[in-house]
Amino acid sequence: MAVMSRGQALFLWQSDAKTTMFRRLEPILDPIEVMVDGVPCEAEAGESVAAILLRSSSLPTRRSPVGHQPRAPYCMMGACFDCLVTIDGRSSQQSCLVRARHGMRIDRQNGMRSVV
Repeated sequence: MAVMSRGQALFLWQSDAKTTMFRRLEPILDPIEVMVDGVPCEAEAGESVAAILLRSSSLPTRRSPVGHQPRAPYCMMGACFDCLVTIDGRSSQQSCLVRARHGMRIDRQNGMRSVV
């Protein structure tokens, strides 16, 4: 279990895949498959990668470069940069701004991205 504090908000999550705060309200109409840390995950074409990560309970999505503090999608509009992940080999992608497509590879990001 991990706790993250951000301003007045406090987030609590467990790494147990059976426990998640987020779920779809409607059935998936246009299903696709993406890989989250090498594990197949069903998603809807065009939904944000951040929504997939929150629903799949693979939190935290990254660790900060300094102090390796846990981070996860927060603002869902590209302002906070807490949702950075590696998508199809490209690091530091804002998952809240990227739309899912079939076959996408999503990996958590730990610390600073590599220069090369």
